[in-house]
Amino acid sequence: MISGLYQGQDGDSQLALRVDIDGARPTGRVSGDLFTVAGATISYAGSFVVNAPTVRGGRIQGRGVFTFDTPVKDVSVTIADGSGTAEVAGRAYQVAFASPYFRSVLLEQDSVIGTVPFVSYHTGTLAGPGGSPARELSVRAAYAEAGIELTLAQPGVIPVDGSGADLAWDDAELHHAMTQQFSSFGEAPAWRVWLLVASKHVGGYRGIMFDYNDAHQRQGSAVFYDVIKGTTPQAQRAQLRTYVHELGHAFNLLHSWQKNLGTPPQPLGPDGGFGDLSWMNYVQNYRPGGEPAYWAAFPFQFTDPELVHLRHGFYRDVAMGANAFGTGAAEIAPFEQPVEDRSGLRLELRAKESFELGEPVVVEFRLSCAGEPRVTHGHLHPDTEFTQVSITQPGGRTVLYRPMMRHCVDASPEIRLDEGNPAMYRSAYIGHGRDGHYFQQPGEYHVRAQYIAADGSRIVSPACLVRVRFPVGRDDHRVAELMLGEEQGQLFSLLGSDSPALRSGNEALDEVIDRYGDHPLAVYARLVKGLNAEREFKAVTAAKRLRVRPPDPKQGIEHLSRVARDASIDNITLNLVMRRLARAEARQGDLERANAVMDQMVATFQAKGVNPIVLGQIQRQAELTKTALSAEV
Repeated sequence: MISGLYQGQDGDSQLALRVDIDGARPTGRVSGDLFTVAGATISYAGSFVVNAPTVRGGRIQGRGVFTFDTPVKDVSVTIADGSGTAEVAGRAYQVAFASPYFRSVLLEQDSVIGTVPFVSYHTGTLAGPGGSPARELSVRAAYAEAGIELTLAQPGVIPVDGSGADLAWDDAELHHAMTQQFSSFGEAPAWRVWLLVASKHVGGYRGIMFDYNDAHQRQGSAVFYDVIKGTTPQAQRAQLRTYVHELGHAFNLLHSWQKNLGTPPQPLGPDGGFGDLSWMNYVQNYRPGGEPAYWAAFPFQFTDPELVHLRHGFYRDVAMGANAFGTGAAEIAPFEQPVEDRSGLRLELRAKESFELGEPVVVEFRLSCAGEPRVTHGHLHPDTEFTQVSITQPGGRTVLYRPMMRHCVDASPEIRLDEGNPAMYRSAYIGHGRDGHYFQQPGEYHVRAQYIAADGSRIVSPACLVRVRFPVGRDDHRVAELMLGEEQGQLFSLLGSDSPALRSGNEALDEVIDRYGDHPLAVYARLVKGLNAEREFKAVTAAKRLRVRPPDPKQGIEHLSRVARDASIDNITLNLVMRRLARAEARQGDLERANAVMDQMVATFQAKGVNPIVLGQIQRQAELTKTALSAEV
């Protein structure tokens, strides 16, 4: 067998060569990365892959695809007894066998005290597909089968300083934890990834992948112990899949039903990708047959195209901290209505008539049944990636909205849409994401959404017109500048943060409140500051301790009460604000005032003329909030 990683050098050029023509699951390819040596530094120069080489004995030849221009496209490799010669881009390298693995990655794993990190699962414990050998699989072993070596750093346990009563993490706290961890990472691509084992997420997710818009994208992920814990074989099996799945995102692997949105686009597998037997699919969405059918057929491995990506993807498309996850800011085609749609579902987007420049752009999603009752899942928010949003900008360029945090869900609660519950609503801030601000200039934008239903149907909304107005006066210009900073966009995405990495963004919002408090956009600065003050905030220190900042209900009430009186924010955000305001009042010890806020919430939406079914849901929500706050007090 000659497959594996080879290394060689020709003058100032180094070659990492991957030969993959025999051994376990060979993909029949040769690929490599080239680096330039200058003094004591080594810089990445480019990559290539030969997708269909001819193999005769120890000689491998074929036409290469390169990331750089070269007049010599043919690649020739001769290997014998662990060494040989590689002719690439007109240069000849003497190469020697370096590893049976094609790539090696350092995995750093920390766990918050009280959680128990996953160790291993024996695949023969529960029934599985015939032909798939029973073996003991750890996360490291699962990647080893794909030809990827995970080198484990010494795991750490993060103790808790402070109250520690609420160990439910939100996106802002995870953002801070990851930026704190990334401060020790270099601002350059590296084969290094961090995994945090946290207690639980406020949204109930199993895991997230951190996709930030700098050199740290795809360098971190988290799994949530309270959702995946358990010692039964079923729980251990699910934990293995969750860990491998989240780390797969760090290698730039998309969910099985999203691969057509990648760069370059990949063909979807059976049933629109939901039929993939892959770590990257959702077990509950597997078609046909759902979770039981998935586990009955899953061989505990990546699909062949995923294997090609892991082993032979171009360096910057795979290495952590290099190219971003999935589709970049390059143009995409706007989502188009299906030629035929018998799903019985209708998707609509709604937005304000117009937005000020710098105003956070929030759109409302409405999914309804178009006739007979329909059952689907409730993941309508684009952060869970069953819904995607395309934005056609004033110049005609269309980009894909990509959230900072990518939430992975392994449960899809069924939602029945019928006469008693005709529609499902969600609102989402889409003004900022992985690529920065999407609405940075005045003009008309056309926003479309695509919802992937429980049966795999792709429901596309009509275009929603979003108008961004030109600023009129000097204050409008200055406030727009203060609102459109990169850190401010992240604070809107995270609904506030204590992170020192976002200090200048918080200072800009403070300036909006202090100097331009009567400006219409000041309500959004108060929204962010108020929501952040009202909650506790967990921070992982450089010494790997978890410190909990208690809530500041007084400041929360000061800001949120102003927001609740403003008519400009959307209904769903207003609902959140008033419930959080009630919680702040209760934490101040004024339960009577908290209940009055909930009564006012119902009266406010009644005055807005919301339909009776939605109003009934709001009334029930208000009563449940009163009960919960009473129990908490």
